[in-house]
Amino acid sequence: MQVILIQDVDNLGQANELVNVKNGYARNYLIPQKFAVEANPSNLKQLQEKLKVKAKKEAAMLAEIKSVINVLGQSPLKIGAKTGTSGKIFGSVTALQIARAIRDQKGYDIDRKRISIVDEVKELGTYKASIDFGNNNTTEVEFEVVGE
Repeated sequence: MQVILIQDVDNLGQANELVNVKNGYARNYLIPQKFAVEANPSNLKQLQEKLKVKAKKEAAMLAEIKSVINVLGQSPLKIGAKTGTSGKIFGSVTALQIARAIRDQKGYDIDRKRISIVDEVKELGTYKASIDFGNNNTTEVEFEVVGE
């Protein structure tokens, strides 16, 4: 029996996937637990519409990510830090500071958990950080640490 999965099911498939299972498994477990629906023409049509809408959303999100990547790559960010007399900063620059600088200077709100700093930042200078947008979309952002 063919069913359309509504949710991810371990060892069977992902949501919105058409799978073949035994009749008893579908009727006694998947359908009553609302993990799947029967693959009749009406449900197949709904599945196709869902997939079209999902594809459009993903395309729009990908275009937005590309525009953000272009804006972030145009000029380096400036991050202020308190420094000692030798040019070393007190503490270090964190992903939170980079996320705030992106929000303040570029106008984009990026979660700090998506930012990873390549090198340890302990002195004034220019460094790079990597931002992972998901779906294999990453970019490197240059930032300059300046004394306050």
